Amino acid sequence: MLGAPRPTGVTPMTTGKLDERAALASMMMSLLDHWGVDDREKIHLLGLPACTKPRSLQGYHHGKALPHDEEVMTRVEHLLGISQALSLANPLNEHAAVMWLHRRNRRLDGRTPLATMIDDGLDGITRVRIQLDCSYDWYLDEQRARTPASP
Repeated sequence: MLGAPRPTGVTPMTTGKLDERAALASMMMSLLDHWGVDDREKIHLLGLPACTKPRSLQGYHHGKALPHDEEVMTRVEHLLGISQALSLANPLNEHAAVMWLHRRNRRLDGRTPLATMIDDGLDGITRVRIQLDCSYDWYLDEQRARTPASP
């Protein structure tokens, strides 16, 4: 489930359709389960409302759609990008990718990538993605180069 494929024509940033968000929810729950993420951590990683009960996550496994919320969809997009980068880095050993997520990393201040994503929210998720996905890092550099500097 590491490099979980997206439903055809669905991207987290553009989907507003209920059935597409439900497919993404199920996919994300399976991916996060594979990574060894507990329910409270899933709530933080996905940016779900603080009042979300861990037991309510079962609905996302069984057809409940993720909220149509820009923050949630942005996090899903990055988490799928991380999953894809991990599967490209470890095409023959999906366990190596999970181990990488749970191993301390000097580039992440000695924390694990998973802890960085959970503790630092979207900034941490982005930081981990940049660490793994050089094409995403290049994309960000290009965007920064196009944006005029503030006075």
